[in-house]
Amino acid sequence: MTAASIAGSGPASPDRIAVGEPAGAVTVVDLDGLADVDFGDTEDELTRRGILRTDVDACGPMLAGHETVSPIFVEDRLVLLWVGDPVRTPEGVAAGTPLAEVRQRYPEARHLDAPQGTHRFDGLLVRDGDRAYLFLHDGQAVRKVIAGYADWAQRAFDEGHGPC
Repeated sequence: MTAASIAGSGPASPDRIAVGEPAGAVTVVDLDGLADVDFGDTEDELTRRGILRTDVDACGPMLAGHETVSPIFVEDRLVLLWVGDPVRTPEGVAAGTPLAEVRQRYPEARHLDAPQGTHRFDGLLVRDGDRAYLFLHDGQAVRKVIAGYADWAQRAFDEGHGPC
């Protein structure tokens, strides 16, 4: 079930040019979600509010106005957001942030080793209650930021699932 749910969500295909945010615009993802999207929201609710778009050429639904954010739903509930630049955590961490800065801003982060023999990134998991940030990195800088329910972030890391 996890693979099916996670595999059905994701960003636009690489040949699709995303409409970026205006220069200087910064979107913040925190442990509740985005300004207009909360973890636990249903697909139906987000569609009714005009936020969830299923009419795009992508590997899953997208969020209107958040072209670099991929929602992950499990059993109709939003459980994770995979985010790309320019989306940042409240502490300023985004794709491309040097790992030393991440460790400074999140000293409680727990290191996760990618399984040997895979082409997956290592991770840093920052847990706060039932929510977490998962920073996938190459040893030098963050490559992907994932936010949401801690158990689902850990499970996505352990099982190696991506948004597509």
